[in-house]
Amino acid sequence: MGTITARKRKDNSTAYTAQIRINRDGKTVYQESQTFDRKQVAQAWIKRRETELAQPGAIERASRKGMTIRKMIEQYLDEYEKIRPLGKTKRATLNAIKDTWLGDLDDSALTSQKLVEFAQWRMGQEGGGVQAQTVGNDLSHLGAVLSVARPAWGYQVDPLAMPDARKVLRKLGMVSKSKERNRRPTLDELDKLMVHFTEILTRRPDSIPMPKLVAFAIFSTRRQEEITRIRWSDLDESRQAVLVRDMKNPGQKIGNDVWCHLPDEAWAILQSMPRTEREIFPYNAKSVSASFTRACPMVGVEDLHFHDLRHEGVSRLFEMDWDIPRVSSVSGHRDWNSLRRYTHLRGRGDSYRGWKWVGVME
Repeated sequence: MGTITARKRKDNSTAYTAQIRINRDGKTVYQESQTFDRKQVAQAWIKRRETELAQPGAIERASRKGMTIRKMIEQYLDEYEKIRPLGKTKRATLNAIKDTWLGDLDDSALTSQKLVEFAQWRMGQEGGGVQAQTVGNDLSHLGAVLSVARPAWGYQVDPLAMPDARKVLRKLGMVSKSKERNRRPTLDELDKLMVHFTEILTRRPDSIPMPKLVAFAIFSTRRQEEITRIRWSDLDESRQAVLVRDMKNPGQKIGNDVWCHLPDEAWAILQSMPRTEREIFPYNAKSVSASFTRACPMVGVEDLHFHDLRHEGVSRLFEMDWDIPRVSSVSGHRDWNSLRRYTHLRGRGDSYRGWKWVGVME
C-alpha cells in the first residue's frame, strides 16, 4: 500500500508526498515517490501506479535503467560499422545528433513530441537554422538507429514515435527530400573548362589529366569516386564493359560491384591512358573534385558540380533515343523509375557529334 506524508513548505503551503513501496520475501524490490499540491491528487496517483505496477513485468520495466540516445547511437556506429561501413554523411550526422540535447534523453523518453521539438529546434537559430531537407536527413539517419534499437538490443523505443513525428512534420512542411539537381553544362561551358585544363597540362604535364576525366565522366556516366577506382583488370574487352566497384546504392554500397557497358567515346578514352598503374585513373577523387570546383569560377561557369556530368551523360543517351534498358546498362541504375529524373532533354540527336575534344581524347 502507498503512503502519503504531508509537510509544510517555506511559503506555508502544504506538500503531499506519495510513496509506493513494494516488498517481496521481506525485501523492498521497488519504491517510487512523487510530490503533489493536493492530497486527493496524491491518492489518485497511488491508485493508478499500483494498478500499473500490478501488471506482469511492470516492476522490472520500471526498475530498468534507461539507455540514452547518445549511447544508442554510439552502439549503432560501433556495431554496424563492422558489418557495413557507413557513409561519411550518415556518420557525421549521427555524431552531431548524439551531441545535442536529444542525445541526453533516455530511450523510453523519446516520443513523437520530442522528435517534433528536435526538428523545430534544428530549424531555429540555436539549432543551426537548417532547411527542411536537412531535418529530413537527420530524422532519416536517426530512424535507422531506432529501427534496430528495440528488436536487436531490447531498448524501450516507441515504434510509433518516428512515424508519428514524420506525419506531423510533413503537415507542417518541416521535412522534405533533398531537391534534385537538374543542372546540365552547355557545350560552351565545357569548351571553356577544357581549354583551361589543357593549358594547365601544358604547363604541368604531371598534373591530373582533367580533360580526359571530364570527357570520360560524361560519356561513361560514372561518378568521380567510381572513375578513380577503375582498374585495368576491371575491363572486359569482348563486351566493352567495365566492372564498377562499390557502386552507390541506397540499400547496398560496399560490395555492390556492377558490370556497365562503355560507349565508344568512353572506351576510346580509357584505351588512350598509359598502363603504368593498377588503376586507369590513379588519382584522388577529392583532388579531382577540387580541381573541377576551382576551375569553374575561373572560367565564368556558375553552379556546376562534377556530379552534374553524370546527369549530362545520362540525358545525352536519352536524347540519342536510347531506350531505358540500354541506358541503364551504361548508368548502372537498377530501378528504371529512378531514371525519370533525367528528363531535362534539350532535343533529339547527339549534341556531342563532331565535338572537337573527342578526337583530342583518343
